[in-house]
Amino acid sequence: MSGTSKILINAPAEQVWATVTEPRLVKLWQYGSDLLTDWSVGGRIVFRSEWEGTVYEQWGKVLEFNPCRSLKYSLFAPRPGSEDKPENYFTMTYILCKEDAGTLLTIEQDDSRSGVEENQESDDAGQAVLSMLKQLAEGLFPQ
Repeated sequence: MSGTSKILINAPAEQVWATVTEPRLVKLWQYGSDLLTDWSVGGRIVFRSEWEGTVYEQWGKVLEFNPCRSLKYSLFAPRPGSEDKPENYFTMTYILCKEDAGTLLTIEQDDSRSGVEENQESDDAGQAVLSMLKQLAEGLFPQ
């Protein structure tokens, strides 16, 4: 599954960057997940959440980190029958481009894991996440 989502955010790239990299902000738009990373390339990244008393984790490596421009990381999302090996990881890429009206955020997911269904760009949950991210970035700092 590969998918690309784009959203124009009426905020400077620095505010959008903070929204996608600062753990306290990521938690607000990533389903309450705690982000654990120091953003060093090659370093570990973990998303941890709890639901109905069970802790869930996804983990991987930071592959790219260019402040206010782009970041990329790999993730392993454990599921029944999947092993923690390279072919069971997917990658997430965030690209920020300054626009006259603000910042265009492009999010690319590259997922070649077997058994993962194609996700449509119009996915309601995905749009809700983007909408929350946009609202946070636009209201993060006084204009």
